[in-house]
Amino acid sequence: MQFTLEQSDTKSKARAGRIQTAHGEVLTPAFMPVGTLGTVKALTARDVWETGARMVLANAYHLYLRPGTEVIAKAGGIHRFANWNGSVLTDSGGYQVYSLADLRKTTYDGVHFKSHLDGSAHYFTAEKVIEIERAIGADIIMPLDECPPSKAEPEIIAQAVRRTIAWAQRSMEHLAKTNCDHGYPQSLFPIVQGGTDRTMREACASKLIELSADGYAIGGLAVGEPNETMYEVTDWMTDILPVEKPRYLMGVGTPLDLLESIERGVDMFDCVLPTRNARNGQLFTRRGKLNMRNSKWKQDFSPIDEETDSYASRNFSKAYLAHLFNTNEILGLMLATMHNVAFYEQLVREARERILDGSFNEWLPAFRNQYSASDDNP
Repeated sequence: MQFTLEQSDTKSKARAGRIQTAHGEVLTPAFMPVGTLGTVKALTARDVWETGARMVLANAYHLYLRPGTEVIAKAGGIHRFANWNGSVLTDSGGYQVYSLADLRKTTYDGVHFKSHLDGSAHYFTAEKVIEIERAIGADIIMPLDECPPSKAEPEIIAQAVRRTIAWAQRSMEHLAKTNCDHGYPQSLFPIVQGGTDRTMREACASKLIELSADGYAIGGLAVGEPNETMYEVTDWMTDILPVEKPRYLMGVGTPLDLLESIERGVDMFDCVLPTRNARNGQLFTRRGKLNMRNSKWKQDFSPIDEETDSYASRNFSKAYLAHLFNTNEILGLMLATMHNVAFYEQLVREARERILDGSFNEWLPAFRNQYSASDDNP
């Protein structure tokens, strides 16, 4: 993987760059649609490509459980299995294991857990996760980490940081000893943890920087802390993480969260909001969110959103989409998802263009005001 920093904003930490993987170029800032099980829900690979996305996120924990690592390896890797021509990033599943509070036991060596599907017992070590991700074949892979709760006691956070650092070190060592099953290079992004404690965050980042990885992730945010706290922690991290490496803020967030974080120097994002909210009938637009189950759209024959360029937005009216949701037609989920992912992709692309032409700091407040001024509530 290669990262080229093209432009840094003069009045903020916002930046524009390019990531080159074995499966193509990804312009940054970049938003990765979430395809946990090797699919962005309700969209084909062609649909995802047409939104402008060039990298998607999959989850090693979920793919390990089903269809199983051996199936994906036999298919030739996740790209061939999913018929996706762009790049792929796999999360290790550390967050998913963390969420299984009653089904896991964490030690310094690894994590014992029970499958949320059938209760079967499994054991993840740093090395095993690397082997799983080698077999899956994502371009960028994440090491096993421990995500502490947002309001955890200091010792719990410190313990999570110690384990995260140790697991990242072991992951890098194991990566160096192994090869991708599918014949192309993979890059590991260590994950900075530390809750909302600045000392813990900076200590974790400093140790991970010593690994000279291809990029770094900021984890453990958007797990219950206030937005302003999330922005503050992100600001700390982009001050210390290497300028020449991409920075990935995991699991974030709303359109405004993305822009606030881009302003603070983040390059990469993923979040389930555009796809999950779409399946519940909520559309994102630059004028706020629209609830398509709202009766006021029943005879509104205007386009879904004239300011978002997507197949859904160009070809269908609010009235038609409202009809699809109110009759539980599957096409409604598909069109709404297509629109929301396209909206997110166009948002980060416009942010990039504004960084490159020097107008980012004038554009951001105007977008923020426009987006916040109108919200369609049920």
